Formats: sequence, structure tokens, C-alpha cells
Amino acid sequence: MLGYVTLGSNQFDHAAAFYDELFEVCGAKRLMELEGFILWGTSMEAGAIALTKPFNQEPASVGNGGMAAIQAESKEVVAELHSKALALGGQCEGEPGQRGDGFYASYFRDLDGNKLAAFFVG
Repeated sequence: MLGYVTLGSNQFDHAAAFYDELFEVCGAKRLMELEGFILWGTSMEAGAIALTKPFNQEPASVGNGGMAAIQAESKEVVAELHSKALALGGQCEGEPGQRGDGFYASYFRDLDGNKLAAFFVG
């Protein structure tokens, strides 16, 4: 049902480089680029994550309770995404681990403070 999630950035070029490297881990790439907007995913038919400069020209801010979740192919990819995010300057919000019956996840924040999760079900 979900098509894509957008995350605002106040340091667009630096954040774009962060996501380029991060999404290499799960095989995602840039699918669309417009002025102040980049969309990453594995195909236009699957869910995606976009980085954007706010349309209203106001500073981007983090939504309290908002989060984008990246579906991974394995627990190992969950851990690799978490590790890569931290290596690129992200902040840990929860180490990789079991979060319930059949749900394995990790949590981190990007360079602008947006919260993301990586998860595997199985």
C-alpha cells in the first residue's frame, strides 16, 4: 500500500551521499532526481524513500514518532544497514536484535535526525 516516504534535509548534498552509500547495502539506487528531491528504491513498483528540501523553504525538522522502515532480505542485512548508517555518521536508536516473534530490527537516525528502521520478518 505504501508508495514512498519523504525525509526532509537541511544538508541535502551531504544527506544524499549518506543515502547513496547506505542503500547500496540493500540493492537500492536512485530512481528519480528532481531539483531538491531524490527517490531511492529497487524499482518504481516497490516502496521507496525520498530525500527532499522542504517545499515551503522552511528548515526541515524531525517528526516526533515518525519513522521510515527499510525491509531487508535477512538479519545480516539488517545488521549491515545499521552498521553502515553509524559508520556514515548516523546515530544508534536501537542495536540489531529480535523485537518479537519473527521480527528482527535495528533503529538509527540519519544526519538530519530522521529516524529509520531496518527490519526482517521470518
